[in-house]
Amino acid sequence: MRAVRYHGRGDIRVDQIDEPMCGDGEVKIRPAFVGICGSDIGEYVGGPRTVPTQPHAVTGATLPVTLGHEFSGTVEAVGTGVSRVKVGDRVAIKPNLYDGSCASCLVGRVNSCQNLGFIGYSSNAGGLSDYVVVKEKHAIQLPDSIPLDIAALIEPLAVAWHAVKRSPIQNANNETVLIVGGGPIGLAVIQVLKRLGLKTIVVTEVSQQRQAFAKALGATQVLNPKTDDVVAKVRSMTNDAGANIAFECSGIQAGLDSAVAGIRARGTVTIVSLWEEKPLIDAFDLCRMRSM
Repeated sequence: MRAVRYHGRGDIRVDQIDEPMCGDGEVKIRPAFVGICGSDIGEYVGGPRTVPTQPHAVTGATLPVTLGHEFSGTVEAVGTGVSRVKVGDRVAIKPNLYDGSCASCLVGRVNSCQNLGFIGYSSNAGGLSDYVVVKEKHAIQLPDSIPLDIAALIEPLAVAWHAVKRSPIQNANNETVLIVGGGPIGLAVIQVLKRLGLKTIVVTEVSQQRQAFAKALGATQVLNPKTDDVVAKVRSMTNDAGANIAFECSGIQAGLDSAVAGIRARGTVTIVSLWEEKPLIDAFDLCRMRSM
C-alpha cells in the first residue's frame, strides 16, 4: 500500500509498504481526511525531534515512520477481542501513545508520559496511508452529526479545548484574553473561548487571511503585530492592567514576548505552540512585575 513516510529532515517520500493486518484488540481503518499539522512542517524543516531515531520505548519504531496524526476514517476490519468498535464505524483517532507504567502515567497524567509518543510520529501507523491499524482505544466513534472532513479537526480542537480548560478563566464577561498567533490552533482557541462565553478576545496575527478568519470566528479585536503596538493596545482596552490570560500560539520569540508583556500582574500565559528553538524568558521581569 502507499504511505507518506518521514525519512529525515527535508526527506518525505511516498513509499510502498506492506498492508497492515489486525492483531488482537486492534482495528483497521481506511483514512478519509488527514490534517497536516504545524508540527509536521516543523519536523520536515527542523527534525527529527518527535520522530524517534532510536527504537521507541512503546512501539519499537524508528525512522522512517508514516506521518498523519490528525485524521478520520472508516473501520474496515477488527481483530479478536474488539468489543466496542465494529466494521463500518466512522471514527476519529486519538493519537497519544504512552507506556502506562512510568511515574506520570501511574498518577493519571498519561499526556506527560516519560515515553510519550504519537500515532503518525512514533509508529508505522499514520493517517497518510491507505490503511492504518491501531489499538481499539485510539478509535473514537463519531455521531452521525459529524462528517468525516470535520472529524479530522477533532484532534487540534482538543488541543485548544485542553489549553483553555487548564487556564484560570473565572468570569467570562469581565476577562480579557489575548491570543498570539491566529493559525489553526489559535483559531480553535477562539472557538472554545466563544463557546465558554468570553466577551473580549484579542488576536494578533500577520496574515490577512488568518485575520479575516479570526474576525469571522468571533475575535473582538484583531491586531497586526507588524503595524500595531500590541501591548499598548491591550493595555488601553483594560485600564492599563493588561489581559487576564494570554495564549501563545505562534512559536516565535516575538510572540512570547508580546504574550508575557501583554498580561496583567498575576496573569497567566498558556503556551500552546511548539518551538524549534528554546525561547528566552526575562525571569527578573516575571518576578518583579508578573509574579506568574
